[in-house]
Amino acid sequence: MQEFTILQRALTLAGLAPALLIGAGVHRDDLPENLTPPSYRVSMPIPAAPQPAPVFPAPAALTATIASLAKEFGGVVGISVRSLDWGWQVDANGQRPMPQQSVSKLWVAMTVLDARDKGRLTLDDPVTVTRDNLTLFHQPIASLVVKNGVYRTTVRELLLRAMQSSDNTANDRLLTLVGGPQAVRAFIAEKGLGAIRFGPGERLLQAGTAGLAWKPEYSIGHAFYQARAALPVTVRRASFDAYIADPPDGASSSAIALALARLKAGELLSPASSNFLINVMQGARTGRARIKGATPPDWKWGHKTGTGQDLGARTAGFNDVGVLTAPDGKAYSIAVMIGDTSRPVRERQELMQAVVTSVVANHR
Repeated sequence: MQEFTILQRALTLAGLAPALLIGAGVHRDDLPENLTPPSYRVSMPIPAAPQPAPVFPAPAALTATIASLAKEFGGVVGISVRSLDWGWQVDANGQRPMPQQSVSKLWVAMTVLDARDKGRLTLDDPVTVTRDNLTLFHQPIASLVVKNGVYRTTVRELLLRAMQSSDNTANDRLLTLVGGPQAVRAFIAEKGLGAIRFGPGERLLQAGTAGLAWKPEYSIGHAFYQARAALPVTVRRASFDAYIADPPDGASSSAIALALARLKAGELLSPASSNFLINVMQGARTGRARIKGATPPDWKWGHKTGTGQDLGARTAGFNDVGVLTAPDGKAYSIAVMIGDTSRPVRERQELMQAVVTSVVANHR
């Protein structure tokens, strides 16, 4: 007998008929971003984030479903769901640091908006992007830079490109604008976000994951892919495994779910900046077959995806995190982090969809 799909199992555990709610087609939601060689690794103490006491316990059916999904999925998986209204949080392997990849763009955006709240910049400030700012992988803005040698834009446009299209160069340009990785780490520490690391920036992170040292020429054309392909597979595998074992951009699903809940509650940024970022996340164009693929039409999903480099059938980070809002206004923060797996992309998407299906089924 053919085994149930992941989503069918979730529906069965939730007491629903096993009708599939999966969006059609496989979509590569984010293009890669990963590690750094040992010399770039970041070591910093990670204080525990405060955990307010829940008003009500989590639904038993949801707790059982989340535990079952994480246990039965092949690979390294962390799942966390938090009710912003009732205060409970469900975690399955929620304390293990997972590669964030583009999920880390969240912390850059928050650092930018925190600087705005403190009067250090405005969203309409002009910013130039040159060839020296180009990174690698998914960077649609690069074509505009290469065309004229420079692209003149604003903080607002860069933030929209980074958060909604996962543009790596737009994100790294914002990162340099606010003071580099150390500024983001300082924001994370100041706000007490707990087990969330921030890496050295896109270029060093990705080069290190591949087993390369960064060179400026890697930002143009296929130079990075060619250099990576020329490496012995043993070198690539060693770097890939080292990244997954101790990701410099690692974060636990539990810490991310709590941070998103605090964002929604207005505890991290001003009300104006909090609402702005949530609205931007609701306009994200990536991850349409991840959690979004099973989100009911009358619910809102504001999120950030993250996808790492592939090595054979494995992917170093396949993620979707965000805030889910019900028609009645109640909200949940959700973080599904797949740190390492050989399962097909479609099954990874089904896992994420099964999580949101169970949340909706147990909503009250």
